Amino acid sequence: MTRSTVLEEITRLPKNWHGAGSFDPRDLQALARHLPSVRSSAETGTGKSTLLFSHLSQEHIVFTRDDAGDGDSLRRVQESPLLNQSHVRFVVGRTQHTLPGYAFHGMFDAVLLDGAHAYPIPELEYYFLYPHISPGGLLIVDDVNIPTIAHLVDVIRQEEMFEMIDSVHTTVFFRRTDAPVRDPFGDNWSMQGYNMKHYPEFRFCQRSLLDRLKSHVPSKVKEGIKKRLKSTS
Repeated sequence: MTRSTVLEEITRLPKNWHGAGSFDPRDLQALARHLPSVRSSAETGTGKSTLLFSHLSQEHIVFTRDDAGDGDSLRRVQESPLLNQSHVRFVVGRTQHTLPGYAFHGMFDAVLLDGAHAYPIPELEYYFLYPHISPGGLLIVDDVNIPTIAHLVDVIRQEEMFEMIDSVHTTVFFRRTDAPVRDPFGDNWSMQGYNMKHYPEFRFCQRSLLDRLKSHVPSKVKEGIKKRLKSTS
């Protein structure tokens, strides 16, 4: 089955193919466009994207819960004839339990965050997965129409580690830059781009030393300096 045929077959699946919410055809097309072929990838949650990843990636890891009777996304995916089973490994359980203790080996060329959407679970998934994305690799965040996930995207956009390269429907695509990975065990909040941009004290600190000194110079002294400069010009 060719790549284009696989994509066409997946996009033909009904919107309610499973009850946990499915990738829109526009998002699937963007995923195929940005991922011509990858060596290793991972995603949280499972659905139509898993079927596509199974043909785009040589080794794809799926972190998802068993939602039998409550969406049935896992069953639908595992039983689908469109799943390239030899390329996929499922880690079944809630990501709050499976990701913290998972032993990662190697780096990912692509990571999709599309698991549980309640705050702060997407942030938790980001925390445990971002250090394992290769430079040049992709971080994909779905359902950014949810306010808390949109905020996560705003934070990531200010990180030197990531460059936003596309936004399609409710999915945002980032490319991992060559910037050093932020230490997940460090408390370097003051160096994070989002905080530097939005924290008032940082905006003050970013002013030049001359500007800060000028703010403490009495107005009479400033006027005297200006007159002196004019007289010597």
